[in-house]
Amino acid sequence: MHKPSSGTALITLPSQSEDKSHHHHHRPGWKSRTDFLFTVLSYAVGLGNIWRFPYLAYKNGGGAFLIPFVIMLVLTGLPLVFLELSFGQMGGQGVIPIWAVCPLFQGIGVGMFFVSTFIASYYNVIVSWALYYSAQSFTANLPWMDCNNWWNSPACESSLTLVQMNCTSRDGGILVNGTCHLRNTTDASLWHVLSAQRNETSPMSPSDEFFHRRVLDMSAGLDDVGAPRWELVLSLLGCWVLVCLCLIKGVHSLGKVAYFTALFPYVVLIILLGRAVTLDGAVQGMLYYVIPDFARLAHPKVWCDAAVQVFFSLSPCWGGLITLSSYNKYRHNCLRDALFVTFADALTSILAGFVVFSIVGAMAHQLNRPVNEVARDGAGLAFVLYPELVTHLPIPPLWSVLFFVMLLTIGFGTQISTVNTLLTCLNDMLPRWRAKKSSLLIGISCFCFLVGLSCTTRGGIFVLQLFDDYAATYSLLILGLAECLVLSWVYKGDRFLEHIEEMLEKRPSVVWKYLWRYITPLLLAIVLVSTWVDFVPSSYGQYVFPTWTSVVGWFMCSVSVLPIPVVFVWKLFAGREKEEPLVQAMKRLLRPDGEWRKNYLRFKQNQSEVNELQLVDNSEEAQLELKS
Repeated sequence: MHKPSSGTALITLPSQSEDKSHHHHHRPGWKSRTDFLFTVLSYAVGLGNIWRFPYLAYKNGGGAFLIPFVIMLVLTGLPLVFLELSFGQMGGQGVIPIWAVCPLFQGIGVGMFFVSTFIASYYNVIVSWALYYSAQSFTANLPWMDCNNWWNSPACESSLTLVQMNCTSRDGGILVNGTCHLRNTTDASLWHVLSAQRNETSPMSPSDEFFHRRVLDMSAGLDDVGAPRWELVLSLLGCWVLVCLCLIKGVHSLGKVAYFTALFPYVVLIILLGRAVTLDGAVQGMLYYVIPDFARLAHPKVWCDAAVQVFFSLSPCWGGLITLSSYNKYRHNCLRDALFVTFADALTSILAGFVVFSIVGAMAHQLNRPVNEVARDGAGLAFVLYPELVTHLPIPPLWSVLFFVMLLTIGFGTQISTVNTLLTCLNDMLPRWRAKKSSLLIGISCFCFLVGLSCTTRGGIFVLQLFDDYAATYSLLILGLAECLVLSWVYKGDRFLEHIEEMLEKRPSVVWKYLWRYITPLLLAIVLVSTWVDFVPSSYGQYVFPTWTSVVGWFMCSVSVLPIPVVFVWKLFAGREKEEPLVQAMKRLLRPDGEWRKNYLRFKQNQSEVNELQLVDNSEEAQLELKS
């Protein structure tokens, strides 16, 4: 007899003896369907919508970015979300052991595990910024409302007073630390100095300087990284403590928190938009957002950013969707959830874009500059523009607290589910550690916290940008491509649809098979090749990263991709029996483990137990009738 394929796993799976006691062990599940729906929505709708989508739209010409985004959403995002939700619901396992569906390609699951590890490490840094801003908001006057602070530079231009707003557009005035200098009232020598300073440095808003000069204390580049800043370290530590507290009781706590984290952002965004559209210049900003520059569509980078944003926003190939759906009941309608989450996520991104661009237009009007020159692109865009908006609302500290608490909630919604992905995977693979779940959780949190410390230094924003550019971009495209090809070609799309039919109790459209087999992989491959051809080194603002950072970045990317060929070769030679032809061994190890569909087996086991109970009840009733 052939050895079971699971015995050759790169990361050891439970043995047969362990399997008898653990194989169909009671696995916690969602208490209700809405718990799952809102948890997935909270996982998908996160900082990717509020922080990343607006800056990518800004970076790629506004409205031009919406066209490839919607196309990629329908042709790549939605098919992958449905694929992963149904896949996880079938398997009922973590992201690595579930790939017993095709043992030679278990490296895809390993790659997803590494992607989630990278994201969990630096994503929480952004959440910690929101925590820092929340703490700074509990004051009568927000620290980014004016330029009269020790961290402000001569380039700071406040937009709070009429004099300050009109200075740059009136007689060629120059605004320095809140004072407007006009040419006809300023000493010639001082005017020459101020003019030179203005030519060297572009005007900066108070919120921009607060973020880059106070919060980050940003250095000139990666050559001057510096030590971790204690304020950011404490914020990051606080965020990791909150993550541990939320996960310490398992998946049930996720469902309770998700109702708030999924719905609260919409309330705040709608209120902010209602105020933003009343600002002077907001219309110009929104027009820049919705009117596309069709010439931009010829740039492969725009399409790549759109595809990557779909991954970053909807979060397929992270492993989180597979993990969350693995707690579903076998007969749950995952197709309905996939459609709802995908389009709700897209609408959230578009809504956030309207809020951001209305503020961009207002800032452009106030600074008398074109819309596309107002704010730098990059990770800090939301931490510059959103704080600027709250200063225009009544009782700014109140709105600031609400907004940054919103960022905290949506950030935690994604972060908690990402960490839960790692925790679930390790629990499913290490049955003996299930009783020590808290120790695993603390270990994961400590490791990711230590990695994230590199982003709390003076050069931390550049480190974070490097993570963002490489750790979860190219590797996600490759993992998504491999996932589609393996499940639709190796495992067979028709067989996969049959399993979905068993779960939904109706046959899904054959369109899904063609999307998974042809259209989605083809689009991902085109974007991937175009990205490599049109490769541009990382940058932040005007700073272009040195050449060696590209080497580091591609190494990070390879960490998530190399497990695919490495595990393939390892399992092929480790699982090959003595004198067995290599081709025959490959064919055997490409076949699924007969028990990979754990949820299906649990469903059948529960159904069998219910039938047995019904037989017992019927027998007892029959005996009572005979006696009577």
